[in-house]
Amino acid sequence: MSCHEQEHPELAAAMSNNGFDWLEDSISFLAGDVDIAGGYGWWSNPAEAQQDDIGSVVAQTLSPPAPQPTTSSPLAHASPNIAYPPVSSPSETSSKKRKSPAHKASNNSVSNQRRRAEQDRPGAGGGKKGGSKGGGAGSDRDTRWAEQLLNPCAAAVEAGNLSRAQHLFYVLGELASFSGDANHRLVAHGLHALSRRLPAAVGTAAAASVRVPPCECPTPAFAGAEPRLFRASLIRFHEVSPWFALPNALANAAIAQAAARGAAEPRPLHVVDLGVSHGVQWPTLLESLTRLPGGRAPPSVRLTVAGPTATPPAPFSASPPGYDFSPHLLRYAKSINLHLAISRAGSLDSVHGFAAAGEALVVCLQFRLGHAAADERADILSKVRGLNPELVVLSELDAGGDGTAAGEFTARLELLWRFLESTSAAFKGRDGEERRLLEAEAGTSVTADAAGEGRDAWRERMAAAGFEEAAFGGEAVESARSLLRKYDGGWEMSASGAAGAVALRWKGQPVSFCSLWRPACSG
Repeated sequence: MSCHEQEHPELAAAMSNNGFDWLEDSISFLAGDVDIAGGYGWWSNPAEAQQDDIGSVVAQTLSPPAPQPTTSSPLAHASPNIAYPPVSSPSETSSKKRKSPAHKASNNSVSNQRRRAEQDRPGAGGGKKGGSKGGGAGSDRDTRWAEQLLNPCAAAVEAGNLSRAQHLFYVLGELASFSGDANHRLVAHGLHALSRRLPAAVGTAAAASVRVPPCECPTPAFAGAEPRLFRASLIRFHEVSPWFALPNALANAAIAQAAARGAAEPRPLHVVDLGVSHGVQWPTLLESLTRLPGGRAPPSVRLTVAGPTATPPAPFSASPPGYDFSPHLLRYAKSINLHLAISRAGSLDSVHGFAAAGEALVVCLQFRLGHAAADERADILSKVRGLNPELVVLSELDAGGDGTAAGEFTARLELLWRFLESTSAAFKGRDGEERRLLEAEAGTSVTADAAGEGRDAWRERMAAAGFEEAAFGGEAVESARSLLRKYDGGWEMSASGAAGAVALRWKGQPVSFCSLWRPACSG
């Protein structure tokens, strides 16, 4: 039995040049209603055109995306306690999976496996049709049938219950699709993660006795994508989703405030980029620096980009060979009369070589530590503290588990569900190269071995590393709220008081947080 894959028409072009009217109504992020998510035309033009109108990165204000209706499978209105969904996803009705005689002969066995999985699933009421008692799962949970298969399978794998794992693998193999709705896609990514986890959990010999449906993601690795597709996917994702765009906007506002603070005369600004924006974040920061009131623009800006080897591997942290945003960003800085230098550091230790006396040093640490082990996180934060920065921006996924392997799998699976569901809404349910590339990279998060941490755990970790939390300015928070209104209505944010993180949520459930930190005063 194999994981089947349905081909869909791709979106017309990775990045259209139409609709980008540059150099009009230039807007700083620090002023009112900014569209930080739009206006990436300085990267979207074909290379052969050799156009340097990078000023457009903050000049264009796109119309807010129209609210997208929530799409659901035919199962969305039926309780998962009644029946499992059909094997084909809604988008697959026009092309059925070809079945061999052996496959047809096994249909009854598969049906039995499904019934057994239904009976064993928590809250299934002993396999009887009807709602579960004492559920409290809520209507949203009722549509999320994928987790009700994947989580028991993960528990069976960790417990070494091979017979139960086997029949759940059979069912998952029938339902997995990297091009169905969010549930089918979640099953595909979860099945892939569990198949990789199986040998480590039960041993190689025991794992060999379990028939796992092959379900390799057909999409190339994020860091192995063609550079233009990689670039177009990043830009498109920032335009349609606040997943990274909102933390980036908050970080830029805080950095600009740090540049304007302090000495009587403006100081050089040095930003250490330990993030996943691959350059998409910085044009708006540069523009906002030129618009600081009172001529407070820094005389020079240095951007030190810490490569993927500076931290343990994390989703979205690596870029493909041949991808380099530096020439575009340098030309843009020149066009707005800002002196910019870009350095690259293989490790945090080498950042010291780029630091200079009298500069305002800011470390932007975004979405790079969530997959590191506890001791690795502590070591990296210790090195960051050793740089003695004026400000540290920490953005991370809010994904704390219970410490067990199955519990961590469940926590990461929930977060992946929010990514897949929100991305489906962002792309209006349409498939395409950009969406598949992003989802494939997000799916790698489920295979992580390190324990996830929630916002409170990160707060404790930062305090232990010698930092104290700082507050975002009110203007930055309000601008972020304005930005969020440009996206799907399922997104919301909350700011925790005078000194605290700004949290991003999808349908009321935590996704990530962005927080500010300064070196704690000794004594």
